[in-house]
Amino acid sequence: MRTLDIIILFAYLIGTVLFGSWFSRRQRREMKDYFVSGTRVPWWAIMASVVSTETSSLTFVSVPGFAFTSNFTFLQLVIGYLFGRLAVTLIFVPLYFRGELLTVYQLLGQRFGSSVRRLASTLFLITRSIADGFRLYLTGIVLAAVILALPGSEATARAWFPSLDPTLTIIIFSVLVMGVATIVFSYFGGIDAVIWTDVTQLGIYLIGAFVAAFILLGKISGGWDEVIAVGSAAGKFKLWDFTWDITRSYTFWSGLIGGAFLTTATHGTDQLMVQRYLCGDSPKEARKALLVSGVVVLAQFALFLFIGVMLYVFYTNYASAETAGFLVDGRVRADRIFPHFIVNHLPTGVVGLVIAAIAAAAFTSSLNSQAATTMADFYVPMTDGKKSDAHYLKASKLLTALWGVVQITTGMIAAFYLSRSMVDQVLDIQSFTNGVILGIFFLGTFTKRVQSPAAIIGIIVGAAVMLYVKFRTPISWQWYVVIGSMTTFLVGYLASFFSKQRVGAASTSTAISE
Repeated sequence: MRTLDIIILFAYLIGTVLFGSWFSRRQRREMKDYFVSGTRVPWWAIMASVVSTETSSLTFVSVPGFAFTSNFTFLQLVIGYLFGRLAVTLIFVPLYFRGELLTVYQLLGQRFGSSVRRLASTLFLITRSIADGFRLYLTGIVLAAVILALPGSEATARAWFPSLDPTLTIIIFSVLVMGVATIVFSYFGGIDAVIWTDVTQLGIYLIGAFVAAFILLGKISGGWDEVIAVGSAAGKFKLWDFTWDITRSYTFWSGLIGGAFLTTATHGTDQLMVQRYLCGDSPKEARKALLVSGVVVLAQFALFLFIGVMLYVFYTNYASAETAGFLVDGRVRADRIFPHFIVNHLPTGVVGLVIAAIAAAAFTSSLNSQAATTMADFYVPMTDGKKSDAHYLKASKLLTALWGVVQITTGMIAAFYLSRSMVDQVLDIQSFTNGVILGIFFLGTFTKRVQSPAAIIGIIVGAAVMLYVKFRTPISWQWYVVIGSMTTFLVGYLASFFSKQRVGAASTSTAISE
């Protein structure tokens, strides 16, 4: 790997840790300040954090690959994201600012009691640990694909650990470095560090994407006119697919309906996202951050898709002999196309910048959200809130580090024992657990009669149905949240007519929204 690129990459990593740790100086000695920043974060920073959180390193390399091998139909899903954000602003955002919340699951506790609250929190903690641990691993795969294409990198990896495959060595090293860096800035800086690091990451990976796109366009002699002509002739700019087939992804219906439900779940009922809104000082600020983030995400994905079309034009008209670099068993691997261009056609220094951008997309931390959930939904109630602020702050930091170790361990296990395709399958678990939790929030918001026993039945049946849908049917993952939330809601509501309610509960309960 070229020296300048290494310097840039490690300067970025070290800078991220120091930048995040600096925020520890701003903290008061309170758990609330550690988790929701004293509600002092401006809306535009929350917006940038939301965008950064829903963008991964896989997005950075896979979305261009999608346009290379397909077209612009990916944007149908993003349009669904916009409608989902609108639903969150109308249904859920006002609820977050009634009282002082540390986690979104406290709303479920107010409505259904501690059992449902802790069950939802447990689902979040488990699926977030799996998802983010595996994302560390998948980011390691992306970085390995980029780094191994650089001169001398394979020999260096073999020298470090002769008994391991060079790719595995770099993946493990990437998981460890990114995981430890994330623990350090999250541990010391709290949610302030997480949000402001997200803001920085967003700027870095967008700069990296724009620089790569500018250089790529310069290598196409006909410029933008050639990109439009060749891309149009190949059908790359096709946006709409009105096919009604629930086994297909990226159709108008799966994108609009499935994307709307998915975003309502992830941005409305997932602690990772909701915690960011709680750092603002009013529902108005949260709404503004959420809605503007939708516009930014749409523009961001459009940029990545245009990069994919430019890659198609470049490799079709100018570098067709290089396509073997991203073929596996004679088939194009979409996630290898952009990395191949980065390491073979970007100048020294710019490669380091773009690799740093890929790493930046992986640095959004869920550790603070997991620690907040553990503290607010388990530890504080268990101790009756009688410990000192200093004790709770110390426990919060220790839990942040603990969840970081869990995620690193998960990433390591994935590196040694799981294939890429298996990890992709496991990541889908998050989609259907989000659906189940969304269904519970729907029960709490839109019904009065449903109590804890019926809600728990809804959760159990909803999860069972989604396991069947996932492993026994060809239904697209984009319908998972729709199916999971509707099943949980309907079963929970029907069960309320048959399950034994607490005496008087059905007549005195109120919906969350009241």
